[in-house]
Amino acid sequence: MRLDRGYEKLARRTSLSEGEDLSRPRLGCVKTGDSDFEFLVWAPFLDSVDLHCVSPQELLVPLTRNERGYFHARVPNVPSETRYFYRLDGKVDRPDPASRLQLEGVHGPSSFVGTDFAWSDQDWSGLQQENYIFYEIHIGAYTQGGTFDDIHEHLRGLKQLGITALEIMPVAQCPGTRNWGYDGVYPFAVSTAYGGPHGLKRLVNASHEVGLAVVLDVVYNHLGPEGNYLSQFGPYFTDRYHTPWGEAINFDGPQSDEVVRYFVENALQWLDEFHIDALRLDAVHGIVDRNAQPFLFILSQEVEALARRTGRNIHLIAESDANDPRYVNARSSGGLGLDAQWSDDFHHALHSLQTGERDGYYADFGQPIQLAKAFSSGFVFDGQYSAYRERRQGSSPRDLQGQQFVICSQNHDQVGNRMLGERSSALLGLEALKLSAATVLLSPYLPLLFMGEEFGETAPFLYFTSHTDPDLAEAVRRGRREEFAAFSWRGEASDPQSEQTLEQSKVKHTLATQEPHRSLRAFYQELIRLRKVVPALRNLNKKHVDASTTEGTRLLLIRRWHDSDQVLLLLNFADTSVTPPRAIFGEAWTKVLDSADTKWQGPGTAIPPVVDAHSEEWALAPRSACVFRRGDQT
Repeated sequence: MRLDRGYEKLARRTSLSEGEDLSRPRLGCVKTGDSDFEFLVWAPFLDSVDLHCVSPQELLVPLTRNERGYFHARVPNVPSETRYFYRLDGKVDRPDPASRLQLEGVHGPSSFVGTDFAWSDQDWSGLQQENYIFYEIHIGAYTQGGTFDDIHEHLRGLKQLGITALEIMPVAQCPGTRNWGYDGVYPFAVSTAYGGPHGLKRLVNASHEVGLAVVLDVVYNHLGPEGNYLSQFGPYFTDRYHTPWGEAINFDGPQSDEVVRYFVENALQWLDEFHIDALRLDAVHGIVDRNAQPFLFILSQEVEALARRTGRNIHLIAESDANDPRYVNARSSGGLGLDAQWSDDFHHALHSLQTGERDGYYADFGQPIQLAKAFSSGFVFDGQYSAYRERRQGSSPRDLQGQQFVICSQNHDQVGNRMLGERSSALLGLEALKLSAATVLLSPYLPLLFMGEEFGETAPFLYFTSHTDPDLAEAVRRGRREEFAAFSWRGEASDPQSEQTLEQSKVKHTLATQEPHRSLRAFYQELIRLRKVVPALRNLNKKHVDASTTEGTRLLLIRRWHDSDQVLLLLNFADTSVTPPRAIFGEAWTKVLDSADTKWQGPGTAIPPVVDAHSEEWALAPRSACVFRRGDQT
């Protein structure tokens, strides 16, 4: 059993009164001997908290309160299979806010979970940030079995594809057995529906054995409604701010230091005890924190310290639609010190150009020049007026590097928040799918693929829940319908509460063995290979990227270089063939990839193997991508 020194340090600094020593590094229930346990819970709203063990034998133990509202007890001779509640002011039983396991669901008792595990990844130290190629999965939908253990058989295939990091949607305990994970109410507890904490550790260990990093999506901007009892313990939430998803977390009000401790300790649990390599921080623009040293600042500080102590590469990645570079700017220069952030602009610019959609947040997009800017800058909106938002949006990311952005052509949000959950494969033809793949994978940013994207998965990805409260379930249905009002989508949304909604969303892996899915996967594999071996594509310095469009066409001209190696990308988003201007060539360029080639199930290409300014006139096929290279190709 290993207890990380970081927990103890954090507890001393942010949670305990001056001079006080509880000899307790962590919140929740921790085993300290063969059958001895310690319990620590923050409950400043309460006068008394009792430990109420309900099985295998009943036991009631009073906890001792300190001046900051922490209740603590050391309890000897407790069976490891014990299930327990906290009894609040002698009146009502509630699960542990830092519960590690909820075997009987979100309303049932908490269970002890040991931290010991037979790790075999001692030689794994993680990945450098610039080497991340993400593959996002939902544990319940990626396989028919829907558990952590069911993922193992796919790991080597993902490695062979060229993926370097498995990104897992949230796994914190949610109500029921079906959920996207953003309704979690026990941030420390791994969902029993997926296999619990030991199942997650087995998956992380197996991923590291084949050379894949693991990224976990965590939610620190809100908690779900059902089973959320935190407000009965203390001021975890605030009514000063509001989020679209639920009560705002109290990160900057009275007693907020203890709330910060709760969530920082949760992050350290995933990174240290579970050996997770990076955290994707959900919707950080929904975290309101006006402290001079806000929660995300402290979190990045603690994670950096953990990385130093352990000698591992550990990363924090913000999901944000704010286009705010401060999330990833260094703490020493006034930033929050996170490692990377998502660029919604890149997705929106690509999607609207490919599909022609202009509803909702796509209203601001649709022009080729916008995608060219996203390709060379990272953001489209860096201070300009947004018609959709009816205000200015963003700030300049000119000082950020390519590895500080995560981009995609589809992800769980952009697919699952459509009325019918259509993937790109339902909206675009094969040639357009290959064009999107080339745009993302040959960009100077960190690419993310959504499960099954690489072979054109046809199943939708729908929103699913299994709330036990019928009023809440109906509110979710109604809320989904209201969200779709800004778009002109037709059809009828699936019932989130139906078991069939999850079943419809499961990935059909057998498609990858059939055409044209097999050739599409091979095309993705070749794009990733080029990204890794060609110096100009490996180089993520945005200053070595020049992106432009040709007047009157939907052709993007992108030049990338590094030392003596140069690459020219021609991306044709038109439905007709386009002849590029001769002036861009000059000396000879060697063609290294053409998405229209018949080897990729394309219509065929007339582009010669070597082109220059004097070559006979030729044209790019509709919706195609072509890659040329010149320079030192040893």
